[in-house]
Amino acid sequence: MNVEFINPFLSSLVNVLATMAQTELKPGKPRVKKDEVAAGDVSGLIGMVGPQTKGSLSITFDESLALTIMERMLGERPSAINEDVTDMVGEITNMVTGGAKNLLGEKGYDFDMATPAVVSGTGHTITHKCEGTTIIMPFTSGDGNAHIEISFDTL
Repeated sequence: MNVEFINPFLSSLVNVLATMAQTELKPGKPRVKKDEVAAGDVSGLIGMVGPQTKGSLSITFDESLALTIMERMLGERPSAINEDVTDMVGEITNMVTGGAKNLLGEKGYDFDMATPAVVSGTGHTITHKCEGTTIIMPFTSGDGNAHIEISFDTL
């Protein structure tokens, strides 16, 4: 998978959370993901399709990080993942993908984005609807972990 295509998603996530939630994420080491089990408690998943490729992106948050982001963005901290938190995760997924779309557009890549879906619960699964390898990139923060998964058919 092309690093030139992945990096805009990673930098967009770091930028969105720093700007919107004053949250600093530290990147870990990417790896190939072999199963569909999410690495956290709540995930936003968005499909993308364009002339060069089709694929999907998911962003998964630990519950502690999702609740902290909610508190920093809206001034209230729910006691658990609820509809407001899942809405926020969907919106963050949309903002991250939109930011990456802008960066990739400057490099000649173009794609349309679907509406994000959000899934939550311990041990939930994420199914990428493409045949390509799925890369998972862990991020750590003082408030919990986040993971981006990216899968594309061609590049």
